[in-house]
Amino acid sequence: MKKLLFIPLALTIAGSCSLFQLESKNETTAYIDLGSKKASRSTELGTAQKAKKKMKKEYDIRLMDPAIKQKWGLALTDSKKAWERHKVLGSRDIVVAVIDTGIDVDHPDLKDNIWKNKRELKGKPGVDDDNNGFVDDFYGWNFVSNNNDLADNHGHGTHIAGIIGAVGGNGIGISGVAPRVSLMALKYYDPKAPGRNNLMNTVQALKYAIDQGVDVINYSGGGLEQSPAEKKLIEEAHRKGILVVAAAGNEKSNSDIHGYYPADYEYDNIISVTAFDQSENILPTSNYGSKTVDIAAPGNNIYSTLPGGSYGYMTGTSQATAFVSGVAVLLKSRFTDFNAQKIVKNILENGTFDSKLAGKTRFKKRLNTWAAIAGQDRGVARTGIVAENTSNMNTRLFTNDEKYHESLEFQDITQIKPSNGLLDLSKALNKQFLPQIAPIDNKL
Repeated sequence: MKKLLFIPLALTIAGSCSLFQLESKNETTAYIDLGSKKASRSTELGTAQKAKKKMKKEYDIRLMDPAIKQKWGLALTDSKKAWERHKVLGSRDIVVAVIDTGIDVDHPDLKDNIWKNKRELKGKPGVDDDNNGFVDDFYGWNFVSNNNDLADNHGHGTHIAGIIGAVGGNGIGISGVAPRVSLMALKYYDPKAPGRNNLMNTVQALKYAIDQGVDVINYSGGGLEQSPAEKKLIEEAHRKGILVVAAAGNEKSNSDIHGYYPADYEYDNIISVTAFDQSENILPTSNYGSKTVDIAAPGNNIYSTLPGGSYGYMTGTSQATAFVSGVAVLLKSRFTDFNAQKIVKNILENGTFDSKLAGKTRFKKRLNTWAAIAGQDRGVARTGIVAENTSNMNTRLFTNDEKYHESLEFQDITQIKPSNGLLDLSKALNKQFLPQIAPIDNKL
């Protein structure tokens, strides 16, 4: 068992027009989205650069896929630590509906994690084998053209899918936050089909996802206007325990004042997500709000999958939202009885406190994948000791390979109880003290 040193330090009683770039050889093409301030709902499309370099396979990967080091967000959220310490990688029994621009379902780093409608795949072509009103909806549905063509003509949806659940341990590309998952492609926006009613498409996609009984709905888009039809479906998802992870928006706006939907509907099955960069600062373009935005997650220059088997970078609250959806999958796979509300509670309570988020999010916290999983066993799984009858104090916990700091609410400290034995601290109230506890093999 690891040595543990317990040191009480002191004892006291998603947006507006954004640029999307594709780099191929020496040519650069720029696309401008519709802008979420317009009447029709649009995807908040972040800046992206497409890298077409081939990825070499590694012999012994153990989820160290060749380009995984380029995903700084995994490191800063302790996702790899969650995989390794808790042996949690997700599950293909967990279904995430990705309401977006489509997904490249044949991407080598995604295809094994694409949701499959088995009744349709095993049925007859041109027949609605599962009687859900959609013919041959093998991997989802295109609500723009009302068919099963899920081609991603923008790249945004494929990028989001990769962040959530690129296949881990396959020796190519990257790993998603949840290396095992089922990604349902629900296409509501297509730049090649302008003038469509994106909000109506979103509503239809939500209904499809809810009717299919998905576990998580990832919506990396939104707008300033509310929709009664959309709100009604979010309420239905709430009743059914389905989690909705929604982008806070890229409007540079205070959502407490202006609002951004569906992120700001007042249901406790929704997580509203803003974005931070490598320096843990909220992006200048990201929406914020001390009453409306729940948590911050990585969203700057995020490396992920793009159509055509390629990879590239995008920026925005869209990407941050996908990180949270991935963590939700890990939680659901580890704690199978969790409904949306329990997942929300665990993610928000166990984020990393950051004073820089004051006035930016409700809880002043950043996403922490490992802590969200470990939070179920707070005080035991993390430290191996349980404090009893204590008073207000700050603690630092050290093990032989990590440092963990957390403020804890204690009352009248009298003892610390390890897994075997009891240590009396003689009621050291209102005194400075520095006990050192090093349990080895459950003994003091």
